[in-house]
Amino acid sequence: MAKVELKAPIVEEISANIKDAQSVVLVDYRGLTVEQDTQLRKNLREAGVIYKVYKNTFMTRAFKDTEFEGLTQYLEGPSAVAISTEDATAPARVLAEFAKTADKLEIKAGVVEGTVYDAKGIATIASIPSREVLISKLLGSLQSPITNFARVMNQLAEKGGASACEAPAQAE
Repeated sequence: MAKVELKAPIVEEISANIKDAQSVVLVDYRGLTVEQDTQLRKNLREAGVIYKVYKNTFMTRAFKDTEFEGLTQYLEGPSAVAISTEDATAPARVLAEFAKTADKLEIKAGVVEGTVYDAKGIATIASIPSREVLISKLLGSLQSPITNFARVMNQLAEKGGASACEAPAQAE
């Protein structure tokens, strides 16, 4: 069997993983201990992120003619890829959080919703809260004025309604 035939399934696997991806982040994992790598994989799995180590040539072939082609310039040295199809900020968030405790983990670059970012750009994206957190903040800010309005209306009702709040009419 030719070498190309052996490599094709791996390239197809990468292509299938990135097909519907909202974000892809490349990292250099050199220097991580086995425990750190195991913990990183667990954290990424819990966030719904695919994390794999592939040869750079396989990733280059899979990224060709896709929105992730801009990442090929960052494929030097050992590279691992974190792919998310659900939450665009999840790989960046989890990797950046983990890099705080594991200084050997280095974020190289990434693509989030079609835009290529370098390591600094990915660090900025990592500071964006998850979709669920943003939705809960939005609902909280929408609920606050409604709750305050309901309290005011309840206090008016307890005092005898709107007529109790009106000033008595003065006879002229």
